[in-house]
Amino acid sequence: MLLNGLKNDKVMASVLAALAAISLIVPLCNLLFAPDSPLYFSAYTVSLIGKYLTFALLGMSLDLVWGYCGILALGQGAFFALGGYVMGMYLMRQIGSRGVYGDPVLPDFMVFLDWKELPWYWHGFDQFWLAALMIVLVPGLLAFVFGWLAFRSRVTGVYLSIITQALTYALMLAFFRNEMGFGGNNGLTDFKDILGFNIQSDAVRACLLMASGITLILALLISRRVINSKLGRVVTAVRDQEMRVRFLGYRVENFKLWVFVFAAMLAGMAGALYVPQVGIINPSEFSPLNSLEVVIWVAVGGRGTLYGAIVGAVLVNYAKTLLTGWAPEIWLFFLGAAFILVTVLLPDGLLGFWRRHPKEQKQ
Repeated sequence: MLLNGLKNDKVMASVLAALAAISLIVPLCNLLFAPDSPLYFSAYTVSLIGKYLTFALLGMSLDLVWGYCGILALGQGAFFALGGYVMGMYLMRQIGSRGVYGDPVLPDFMVFLDWKELPWYWHGFDQFWLAALMIVLVPGLLAFVFGWLAFRSRVTGVYLSIITQALTYALMLAFFRNEMGFGGNNGLTDFKDILGFNIQSDAVRACLLMASGITLILALLISRRVINSKLGRVVTAVRDQEMRVRFLGYRVENFKLWVFVFAAMLAGMAGALYVPQVGIINPSEFSPLNSLEVVIWVAVGGRGTLYGAIVGAVLVNYAKTLLTGWAPEIWLFFLGAAFILVTVLLPDGLLGFWRRHPKEQKQ
């Protein structure tokens, strides 16, 4: 059934093939070829592409909520940052020895702040299995509590968008405080090892890119399966005619909550893959501007397609890399102009325009 579905959706098949090729070819070229070879990809390029793939996963998580459920969430970056902080906690616990008589060594920022012992919520994060579990549970639990309260109160439209943005802003202010125990303004950085391997080595960077690509492919396939199921059809109906779905006897709140939590878990996984590749996580990742950028990625690529969010995330972030290196002062103007032009001229995004013009595709 899955293969037949891919045959009928050539764009989806092309995106999957491109992701698989990137996830395999780029790391192998980095490891197998010498730096003077034209086929060689530098460690910087490997990390950059890996970062793009994590952003693609984040964009796809928002597309599930916005494109299919009709919820314009302006706080998706909060779940991304929470997943990143969980991974950062694990990586910080890998620095140095484990202490005398089994007592954990305090991270540097705790020593600087004269903390005497490790906070209770840091215990256990020297174990990867616990960190991996918390990467999805922490964002998922926050999304569940927030979504249950919001959807049960029937908060919709612009009001829901505002409170999701308020959520991420409140988290940003909280994580800036040193008393929270997450590094304050500087955040968590200076990571050394992951699973016992040097995080700065070419092999680990290549593996992280592969892991990002494989996670994105699996998330895309699972999300597509969910959207094509009965659950997905009801969610899409809620987006188009919420009151009619209510009158048919469906508990709309439950469907919204399910998609919201699932998307938050995907965003947390994206954040966890992002942190070891960039080497830092700090409260700026909670910035409302970051969540607004994710909305632009989805709008540019085309919401309601899943793969449109992936394409939009990669294109916009590649443009950001070029422009911030060439003329950083114009980047925000370019971003705003791109959003306006897409909204006015391409309301379905680039891939939406592509799908509506099959003749141009063949030419």
